[in-house]
Amino acid sequence: MPKKKYNPAAPSEAYDRLDYNALRNSQIPATLAQTESMRFDSDEDASVFFARELDYIKKETYDVLYPEFTAVNLFPFSSEVDPGAQTITYYGYEKVGFAKIIHNYATDLPRTDIKGKPATAKVYGIGDSFGYSIEEMRASRYAGKSLDVRKGESARYAIDRKINQIAWAGDKETGLMGVLSEDNNVPIFTLPLNAGGTSTKWVDKTPEEILKDIAAMQAYTATLTKSVERPDTLAIPTDAYLYIANTPRSDSSDKSILTWILENSARLKNIVEAPELNADSGITPYSEGNTPQGVGFMFSKDPRKFTIENPLPFFQHPIQPKGLEFEIPCEAKTAGALIYYPLSMLIIPGI
Repeated sequence: MPKKKYNPAAPSEAYDRLDYNALRNSQIPATLAQTESMRFDSDEDASVFFARELDYIKKETYDVLYPEFTAVNLFPFSSEVDPGAQTITYYGYEKVGFAKIIHNYATDLPRTDIKGKPATAKVYGIGDSFGYSIEEMRASRYAGKSLDVRKGESARYAIDRKINQIAWAGDKETGLMGVLSEDNNVPIFTLPLNAGGTSTKWVDKTPEEILKDIAAMQAYTATLTKSVERPDTLAIPTDAYLYIANTPRSDSSDKSILTWILENSARLKNIVEAPELNADSGITPYSEGNTPQGVGFMFSKDPRKFTIENPLPFFQHPIQPKGLEFEIPCEAKTAGALIYYPLSMLIIPGI
């Protein structure tokens, strides 16, 4: 019985033409086709087979999500800037002016406006790669198994991890800004000590003290902005989140501190755990002396307030033959956090 030929026109057997051309122009498919155990009729069959394998791996890699990267799932992301851009200029705004009661035919209407201070963010590339050797191709074909998708997932993971770190804390070497960067003009709120005067951490505070802290944070932003900015999301370290999620509001209550806050706060709509804010995460730039601090971050989840700008989301290039293996270069581009309204945020060290 003749072996089945691969049909490039069949939708179920589609493959990336660029990958196919790269394979055909190398010597690897011919080498594989000459291996008796490979069961290929020709080097063209081998090229089509592995082009389809790589197409499947790329699709799987694009689809994979990593929920542990909080910024990727929590912050507004944007890719509206062209990938060819080298810099992005944006403005940090402040509303100014007032309105007043007027009489008929009034001509002295007060003028309102916005003050905008320009800032420029550079766009930087992030890259890595993954690949497969001719021996791995032989083994996958011989065993009747697909090439290991985890290699592509690992490349995606590494790039997403770097973008997540930049979104939170920026990158000092390149000057990329993150929401916690020390020079991003976001206000910093100083937490009061607990009743014993020993700690600002929520795990060392009573429910009443925590509720007072949240009220004070909201009042601080309201005072700074005349209640124009109303942050709706609070991200906190793991220990603080578990504490308020599992500690009763009071001895007579069956609700946790977390549940009570979300049910009764007029402005705060969501409180989330962010491991990146843990004292030992290596991401937060805040410390008490030489001791790293856990950090809270309260913000308005609104792309009009800030975005994490990625002109080029994760992208996989066509395969490139290198000796007895194939390499798939991967890249992304980011400009970090573009913060249009810094007063819509609040950084809370020591939480």
